[in-house]
Amino acid sequence: MSVTEKKSENGHGAALYDDNHSSSGSESAHDVFGSEEHHDIKYKRLSWQLVAVLMIAEIVSNGMLSLPSAFAWVGMVPGIIIIIFLGVFATYTSWLLVKFKLRHPEVHTMADAGYIMFGPIGREIMAFGTFAFAIFATGGQLLAGQIALSTLSDGKLCNLVYTGIFTVASLLLSLPRTFHGLGYVSIISVLSILIAGLVGMAAAAKEPVVGRSVDVVVSSNFYNAFASITNPVFSFAGHFMFFVLISEMKQPKHAMRSAYVLQTFTTIYYVVFAAVTYGYIGSAVMSPSFSSLSPYWAKVSYGIAIPNLLLAAALYAHTAAKVIFVRLFRKSHHLHSHTVLGWSAWVILVVFCNGLSFILATGVPIFNYLVGLAASLFAAWFTYGVAGMFWLHDSYHDEGGFPAWRRKWGQTLLCVFTVLAGAFICVAGLYVTIRQLVDAYASGAIPSPFSCKA
Repeated sequence: MSVTEKKSENGHGAALYDDNHSSSGSESAHDVFGSEEHHDIKYKRLSWQLVAVLMIAEIVSNGMLSLPSAFAWVGMVPGIIIIIFLGVFATYTSWLLVKFKLRHPEVHTMADAGYIMFGPIGREIMAFGTFAFAIFATGGQLLAGQIALSTLSDGKLCNLVYTGIFTVASLLLSLPRTFHGLGYVSIISVLSILIAGLVGMAAAAKEPVVGRSVDVVVSSNFYNAFASITNPVFSFAGHFMFFVLISEMKQPKHAMRSAYVLQTFTTIYYVVFAAVTYGYIGSAVMSPSFSSLSPYWAKVSYGIAIPNLLLAAALYAHTAAKVIFVRLFRKSHHLHSHTVLGWSAWVILVVFCNGLSFILATGVPIFNYLVGLAASLFAAWFTYGVAGMFWLHDSYHDEGGFPAWRRKWGQTLLCVFTVLAGAFICVAGLYVTIRQLVDAYASGAIPSPFSCKA
């Protein structure tokens, strides 16, 4: 059965409708999974509360551990202001994204949104971006897990072994076909990173660095300043998964509740964790910050954080696999039935995504820089810039073109700013990452492929 591409009623963009459903029917007739009453595998089972937990489990992870070092480069006050601003900004872009999803229920990934706005080319570019960023994010989590396991065992094994162990565990966790299958495990994940952060802060307060330097403001050049704030910028970069998660909600209309919970928790927790850790360790704080603690407390903190690092890897790998799986079987019964082909394809994709992440993370010496490039190229747009395009596109086509923009000039300016902000973060992030890569090669800091040492 093929995908039927239809113009929406107002003539703009295009929608992907199921041939078995009428395009004039209910919202469930338009969304990717349709009516699930007689399906073996039911995707749309997530409550908004569980989606909020999944979002937190995905976003609040190893990226949080880089925030104190960002404070060391810009100072306490600018660091706090940056995180709060980014939290508010991410909430606004979440709102734009949710509005677009509710207006276009057939959208399952950023690729579908790209097709509506820019046609087939837009779909392929955003499909590649979604898949690539999910793979790199998985690899980043695998390396975070490697650091945690190495710290716990005093580095007695080759780092490839630690990463391999984490990869196998991630593979097993990402096997359920639906996010609901990962939903309740994510509660443990959120508790894990919450408690690990609290323990890390308490350990820093218990054993503060003597003679530490804590600055209110640190003067710096553009390169060093932006290199440091890329960590806070990309610590909010989870929007590329929002469409996929909302598609599996029982009531997508409540998606914004999940986003409010996510951004409120994330912003407050980031500020408190980064400020307290930086305040007690000072400018010598490392990234990840748990590595700045005494050996005992570093082990305790990393040990508690492992469930979170593991589930975040599984969520990213699951998303990467699902982007391809739904694309292949979107209008097929293999999507929602227990068939040999459906399950075989799903298992192969999960193994492939986890395996590819492992190979890239361990076999490509410049992997960390590639993560930075992927974040700049795609996360900057998915989290910030493209959200402004969503509103500008829909208001133009649905509400009368340029006059609609003039009538809602405030919202129009905000969305234009959002697009420009995404472009700036993209370009500046690319500049910083490429320059860091060049400097690393010049200093001989690039390790060999598949190295046993970090």
